[in-house]
Parts: sequence; C-alpha cells; structure tokens
Amino acid sequence: MATSARDLRDYSDTELAAHVATARRELFGLRFQNATGELENTAGLRAGRRAIARAITIERERKLRAEDEES
Repeated sequence: MATSARDLRDYSDTELAAHVATARRELFGLRFQNATGELENTAGLRAGRRAIARAITIERERKLRAEDEES
C-alpha cells in the first residue's frame, strides 16, 4: 500500500484512479479486521488512510493544473 508521491505522479490518470480504488478496498478490509479483533498491526490503518490521501491529493493537483491551463 505504501507508494511514494513521486511514484504516484508517474501513474497515468486511470492507473491513479485504480490505485485509489484498490487502496480504499484494502483499507476497508483493514477496518473490518480491526473491528473483529483480527488485526495485529493497527499502524496499517493510518498508512492506508495516508496512501489514499496522497493519491487523492495528486488527482486534485492534476485537475487544478488542467483547469489553469484551460483559462
């Protein structure tokens, strides 16, 4: 799940969207494991949230840059 922002910036838009979807599914699984008491390493929850936020931030940067170029 841990992917650096530098690596994410090399992804295409579709790859980045797929990465966000995958990370969200993984985070859901981690939250479910945590709720049922199966999760041993709870640090993965924080890492998962940060990975999603990092990818969404890059998507937002691209969208703003595209809007800037249009005007």
